[in-house]
Order: sequence, then C-alpha cells, then structure tokens
Amino acid sequence: MPFTLHLRSCLPSARRCVILQKKLSIRNTSSMAGGPRPASVVVLPNSLAAAFERFCQANLGPLPLLGRSQPEKWMLPAPGTVPDSRMGCPFRKYEFGACTGSLASLEEYSEQLKDVVFLLDCSFSLEGALEKVGLPRRDPAGHGHIGAYKTTVPCATHAGFCCPLVVMGRPVPKDELGRLVGASCSLGGERGQPVHIGDPELLGIKELSKPDYGDAVVCQPGDVPVFWPSQLTSLEAVSSCKASLAFASTPGCTVMTDLKDTKAPDSLLGPERIPEVHCVSQDPLHYSVASAPAVQKVRELEAVISIDPGSRGIGHLLCKDELLRASLSLSHARSVLITTGFPTHFSHEPPEETDGPPGAIALAAFLQALEKEVSMIVDQRALNLHRKLVEDAVEQGVLKTEIPMLTYQGGSVEAAQAFLCKDGNPKSPRFDHLVAIERAGRAADGGYYNARKVNIKHLVDPIDDLFLAAKKIPGISSTGVGDGGNELGMGKVKEAVKRHIRNGDVIACDVEADFAVIAGVSNWGGYALACALYILNSCEVHGRYLRKAVGPSRAPGDQSWTQALPSVTKEEKMLRILVQHKVRSRVSGVVGMEVDGLPFHDTHAAMIQKLLDVT
Repeated sequence: MPFTLHLRSCLPSARRCVILQKKLSIRNTSSMAGGPRPASVVVLPNSLAAAFERFCQANLGPLPLLGRSQPEKWMLPAPGTVPDSRMGCPFRKYEFGACTGSLASLEEYSEQLKDVVFLLDCSFSLEGALEKVGLPRRDPAGHGHIGAYKTTVPCATHAGFCCPLVVMGRPVPKDELGRLVGASCSLGGERGQPVHIGDPELLGIKELSKPDYGDAVVCQPGDVPVFWPSQLTSLEAVSSCKASLAFASTPGCTVMTDLKDTKAPDSLLGPERIPEVHCVSQDPLHYSVASAPAVQKVRELEAVISIDPGSRGIGHLLCKDELLRASLSLSHARSVLITTGFPTHFSHEPPEETDGPPGAIALAAFLQALEKEVSMIVDQRALNLHRKLVEDAVEQGVLKTEIPMLTYQGGSVEAAQAFLCKDGNPKSPRFDHLVAIERAGRAADGGYYNARKVNIKHLVDPIDDLFLAAKKIPGISSTGVGDGGNELGMGKVKEAVKRHIRNGDVIACDVEADFAVIAGVSNWGGYALACALYILNSCEVHGRYLRKAVGPSRAPGDQSWTQALPSVTKEEKMLRILVQHKVRSRVSGVVGMEVDGLPFHDTHAAMIQKLLDVT
C-alpha cells in the first residue's frame, strides 16, 4: 500500500488517544461524514500480522487497510476523553476463533497490545450518500447500524485467513439506483462502489429481515436491494485464523484516529470510476454495472453492426442497448450454450449457410478466454459437419480448445427442462445463458421459414423449446442474434418484423429471447458480443463488481483476451474452413469467400476491423 509508512507513523498517537484509555473516544460512526478519520480495530499476535496484512491487500474492498503498528511500538494513553454513552462495549475478544466476550476497555490487555494493531478505514458513509440524493433513513431510531450479512462469496484466502465476504445492504427505490450509486462513489471513491444489486440470494443471503450484524431495513414495493463490501468481514477473518487471543471492534463502533478524512470529491472521480447501472435479469432480479466509457464503446459497437447492407429494413428492428445488456449478462454467466445453423439451401448438401457458424465460434473463443464453460447445440443431421468445423478451427488456431457438441430432439416441456437442468431440477440449471446466432426460428404456425417463405421444418430440430423452457427457469438468460427476423430469439421484435420485413407476416420467429441483437449480418453480432465482453472485462469498475471486490483484479487488456478476439486473419481462416466443407453463401448460393452474398475482403474484413478499432 502506498501510504503504509506514513500511516504507521501516525498509529501510536491514534492508539494513545483511543485504544488503551479507561474512557474511550468511541462512537457509532455509521452515520458520520467528515472530520477525523474513523477506523475499526483488529489486534492480532505478531506471528499472524504479515499474513493478515497480505489477506487485506488481497481483499481491498471489504478490508481497506489504513495502517498497522510495529511490535512493541505502543504508547500510554492520554487521559480525559469521553465515550459515546449510547454504545455498549466497543471491543470483542476472540479466543481460538470464538468470540468469548465484549470489552469496554483494552487496558488490562496492554501486554497483548505489544503485538500488532491494525486499523481498517471506515470513512465511507452510506448515510452520507443517502442524504446527498435526498433519500431518508429508514431505521426507526434514526441512528442504527446498517444491516450486514454473511455471504457465500469467499474472500481470497491467505495462510490461515479464510472467510466469507460480509456486505452491508440497503433497499433503494428502483428509480433512484443510478443517483445513489453515483453519490456513493463520489463520496467514497472505490469503497463506495456496490458489489451487488438485486436478489440477495445470488449472494447466498436468505432473508434480508435477518442480518448477521446490525439492524434490518424492510424492503418496500419498488425497492431494489443494493450491497456494499463491509469491514465487518474482518470479524469473520479474525474468527477464521483461530488465534489464541485477538481483539476487534464491535459492529457499529469505530475509533477516531488523528488521520484526517480525505474523501474523494466529485472532481477527483472521472467518468471511468462512476458506474452506470443496467438491469440484466428480472428472475432473479439482477443489475450489473460498467463505467460510462465502457458503456459508450459497447454502444458504438451496436451502431457499427446495425448497418443494413441488404436494405431489408432491419433498422426498424433495432432496440437500444440490447448488445450492452446481452454482453453484461454473458459476462456474469458461468456456463453458456450456443446454437447456430440455418439450413436455407434445402436442395443442397449440406444445406447450411456461411452466416452463423463463424460468429458462434468467435463468441465461443472469447468465452473460453474468460474461462467460462462453453457448449454448442446443433441439429442432429448437422452434428458431424459442426464437429469437423470445430476441429478444423482448433487446428488452425481460430479456437483454443474444442467445444462439446450437443443435440436435442425434443418431445415435451419436461424433456426441455431435463436437458437444461441437472437432474431436471429447475433450481440447478446446467447453463445460465443460451445464445442463438443465425439459428432458424419457429414461426407462429410452427413452421421454420427462410426469407423466401419456404418451410424447412424437416431440417430443423426443436431447439426453440429450450429457449421457451428457459423463460420459466430462474437463472437462465437468452440472447438471439439475427439479421432478418426469422431467426431464433427474434420473437422479441416480431411485430416490427411483420410490419417492416418482406414476408414478415409468415417468416417472423415467434420465440422470444431476453435480448435481441440485430445486425446487418448475424456473424457481425457474434463478433460484436466478443468485442463487448473484452471491453467490459477490461473495465475496472465492471471487473470489481464481477469479483465482488475480493481477490486480485485481472490486468486490463489481458494478452489471452486480446488473442481471443476475432480478427481478419482468423475469420478468413474460418470462412475457408466452411468453403472446404461446401457450405454456401445465403443470397447467392455460392461456395466461396462470401457471406450473405457479400465478399469477405471488401465487406466482412472491413467490418471486423471497424469492431476492433472501437474495441
């Protein structure tokens, strides 16, 4: 930490004033802003000091280390200070991991204080942020300690320190989310950034009404729970190390150090540090965040791919920020199932087209780089073709490792649920995001139509059923990528397809995805999703939110991510692989270096370069 030496030099006077006194200068600082810097205290044996310091450095969100003393470097207290009479005993005593009592003073343990004292920064005031945006406190007494909860999110472990993240939570009116998050960040800097917005169960919190520490605040209609990392994680850490004797501040109590509060004013926080908040799921309710510059770049990608080279009227299908929300949702996913395949050339073998597989494989390559589980599901009759495409893509360096290939023949709603969930249990989905890229979509009459209204149902397996089933399974989101309205997932814009796309009243897909990414060529949508994931995961604000402010951050522009991005060279190789397997272009039916009748070098290579330039 860059300030460690300076802070350590200030620690003796801080302890002299507050730690060993019979009458301590202790306050409930959950609503304090400004003035001397408040801190919570952890006292550990010298043998554990180095490990705890590294543990804090590995988990800076909940454990912002203000400083530490050196062994034997303590001083006697100054007399005459007055405690806050509203508070109980300000310190907890721990023996072998168990809390064995509360203490009004540490004076009788002065010998143990020759070990190491740590101070954790508690200067971020959530109440200050609430006040800044005009939101009232809701605790009846008006000065309670904000409820804090143990989560199932593990902190990064070090030596004997291994504990869950503790978060403080506050329900916030939906319409005030953006303003409150902005205010908390402007007041608290990085410490003011939330680590979760939405359903508490995604953190392993079962009941908001039963906090592990502090006072509960009841959610009102229209509220969204928001959670910030809490320094009370230190109590779990002290317990986990099982030291023979240790001390820590009681929840809601801090010592006031003579280190001045240096809160970051708005002027010191550029837009790259203020999160934008976007909803990515309704069931379970889940919001994600990213910086304004990252969001703007993703919007630029969306604009780039929305050109309409075939003049089919796709501009009427566009919905703002679908690419952004789809990529944010994918960024949170652990296991992704991708499908592609549009057998429009029904009189040829194979009947597939060159639009779809390249975009699907480009997205899969980047998801692999993000260390997510990726599988692909295709028609049974096209399984061997897609296996060969993937094998060749790996051999030529387009894809790092092979993708498991799956098929689905359908049969019932139960069959779809059994496919998507472990042991058919909707509480244990195998995948948390489904993506369809240029995949034939079922129309309202049950048929599957190409752009010329030819029904190709006999060539298409009912993979649509999986997207329909996913709508009823909490925790599975879906994205459809299309360029004409007859692709799987485009049910979200079917009314616009019927009005504005030729033959739309017949060919419009009736099956809806959560996010509908519209592109001039569907491959472009796959490339844009990969690029958007690169932008988001290179964004420090989004990366911190993903890892819940615990563990090490990954360097922006990670080399493995850069290598996994689509490129002109890789996509040219991928198209040549398709040509070798006699896959045809949709419009012309040509077996050659073109997609949707557009030449690779004049059109598609230029599009890929534009996307990379933005990224």
